[in-house]
Amino acid sequence: MDYAINEMEQETLNATRELAQKKLKPLRAEMDAKEQFSKEMYEEFRKSGMFGLWLPEKYGGLGGGITCLAMAFEELSRVCAGLALTPGTSALGAIPMFLAATPQQRERWCYDLASGKKLWAFALTEPEAGSDATALKTTAIKDGDYYIVNGTKHFISTGKEADFYTVVLSTNPARGARGISMLVIEKGTPGFTFGKKEEKMGIRTNPTYELIFDNVRVPKENLLGGEGRGLLYVQETLDYSRPGVAAQAVGIAQGALDETIPYLRTRKQFGQPIITFQALAHKVAELAAKTEAGRALVYTLTHKMDEEFLPAVKAALENGTTVHDELKKIKGGRWTKYSAMAKLFCANTAMEVADECVTLCGGVAYMRDFPLEKYMRDAKITQIYEGTVHIQKNEIIAALIKEYAAKGE
Repeated sequence: MDYAINEMEQETLNATRELAQKKLKPLRAEMDAKEQFSKEMYEEFRKSGMFGLWLPEKYGGLGGGITCLAMAFEELSRVCAGLALTPGTSALGAIPMFLAATPQQRERWCYDLASGKKLWAFALTEPEAGSDATALKTTAIKDGDYYIVNGTKHFISTGKEADFYTVVLSTNPARGARGISMLVIEKGTPGFTFGKKEEKMGIRTNPTYELIFDNVRVPKENLLGGEGRGLLYVQETLDYSRPGVAAQAVGIAQGALDETIPYLRTRKQFGQPIITFQALAHKVAELAAKTEAGRALVYTLTHKMDEEFLPAVKAALENGTTVHDELKKIKGGRWTKYSAMAKLFCANTAMEVADECVTLCGGVAYMRDFPLEKYMRDAKITQIYEGTVHIQKNEIIAALIKEYAAKGE
């Protein structure tokens, strides 16, 4: 279906689809089995300009915005959701920086970000702070021109492969949520080490690590947006990043169908292809319809987002302001409800499609040498990270209650 995509978006789709088929597909089974980060794919992503898709040309990006990023993430995840996370998690780690950064901070970090020379990661989750981000225990106490950081983060995607980490922490624990801030911390800073590497069900080629901060001295120039504004930037970041997870989920669902339908067309039972059995055929039709509905929801949303995001970026560059401040001038409100809807629907669809596809294909789909079991394992994470499906429901109902209260209904 045509989602009114522009020329650049179509080029992104074509280039990413070719990259996924030619480069990702031959590596996916091996990297998943070894649970290894692929240096080979990292270099391919760099050569293709994947890291700069959503960033402005000033920093060496392509200026594609949220839609191009989501489209690329869908196409890559259609082949391998784990390998797709290399540019995906770098974007997640950098979005809060890009929203809050001063012009001077953008000059420091955005060129290497857009080229992929430096990878970024987002460090929010802690052992006691998952869905409740306000419960975090990591602290950053001001000491002259530095912050002294102590604490632990876990389940951090891209792990020790990243170069910069956008870390959510408390600069004033006594103020609770209003004391939460964000610091950019560089790998190799004394006192910053890595703990456990997780062994995971899915997305196994993207390393997930524990981060340990022991009296880490971070320059005050690495603070994003001022003290006490971290929770605001977390919420704004998730508004823009959750459609990416939704796009990944659509890609996983589509990839599962791509493996299932050809198999059902050629597999015969009782003398006929099993896709001709009405019960199976109707199930495939339902799964395909839900996948397309998810895709429509994602790109309707990202196109509306880009109507604000791209002008805000342009204005920030021209005015020497932050992207966050320019967005405040342009947009009418937050995207939280719609981002949550997209992630909720698409994540649940990915899990349903992958699960049903394994059932439809039978015993062969349970075996490691047939790729469907991997799609099922990878699908589950879309219901968990960047807010579980339950958190998405909380976001949606909170927005609805507020809307109807405002109307007096």
